[in-house]
Amino acid sequence: MIVSPMADAAMAGVLGLLVGSFLNVVIHRLPKMMFREWLDESTDNFVPAEGMPSLWQLVFGSGASTPKDLAAAATAALPQVRALPALSLASPRSRCPACGHAIKWYENIPVVSYIALRGKCSACATRISLRYPLVELATGVAFMVVASHWGLTPVGLAWAVFAAILIAQFLIDFDTQLLPDSLNYPLLWLGLLVAALGWNIRLDSAVWGAIGGYLSLWSVYQLHHRLTGKVGMGHGDFKLLAALGAWFGAKSLLALILLSSIVGAAVGGALIVVGKLAHKDIPIPFGPFIAGAGLVAMAAGPAKLQQWLPFAFPF
Repeated sequence: MIVSPMADAAMAGVLGLLVGSFLNVVIHRLPKMMFREWLDESTDNFVPAEGMPSLWQLVFGSGASTPKDLAAAATAALPQVRALPALSLASPRSRCPACGHAIKWYENIPVVSYIALRGKCSACATRISLRYPLVELATGVAFMVVASHWGLTPVGLAWAVFAAILIAQFLIDFDTQLLPDSLNYPLLWLGLLVAALGWNIRLDSAVWGAIGGYLSLWSVYQLHHRLTGKVGMGHGDFKLLAALGAWFGAKSLLALILLSSIVGAAVGGALIVVGKLAHKDIPIPFGPFIAGAGLVAMAAGPAKLQQWLPFAFPF
């Protein structure tokens, strides 16, 4: 049975809608899971096991003693932190944040349920954010683009994972100024694996792309910090560009950085128009622009991206 390219794209689009629904959960819960883990670890480190140094001692030296009030507060808080309800990507079930209504399966059909419910909770009529169906639609379109380039193949599956991770990173960083390592590292290693299998670029270009991607932003960060004493970007940005370097190769790094700036200008302009940037002191994370550049480069095609600046690197 021969499947047409249009049918491939349609099936990929449906799969993308379903994955987009899951990405909404990832975008909402993964930062909360990270915060919960940090809270547990930091509180626990102020109440260390006997013979182990406290977090205070690790910071200020073994001779320092944890302030009594801080130690007492941590001792009291730790059981409460660990008694919090379990939180993962799988549980608890999705609920309305306003009334706690457990969302039924037929209320969670990508895009369709949003339209059927007229964008409101079925229990309390609270407005549901338009971002949820937009994430589903964006993922569906991204998967259709992947299918148009690589079809329903293992290579296409790898690029679909690439697109899904970047969509999640775009919005997580935009919301929280965090780029979780639990997404950056799989993206990096998958890019190197795809290169090692001969599905994409040469492995040496992928390796140098990862190294160059990390060091390029790390160098800018260090220079800015030394000149101004301020932190200009997070370390997650270095890792995300390293991951893109592993997918597109060292030759594409300059094009990716320039493309990130173009995406940043477009997003910043859109935010100004809708009134989200009324105050100039609002920090704007760079991660969404890197992720956006990766998605645009994927849509254009890795080979075309390398043609934009063929002189950037010799490999």
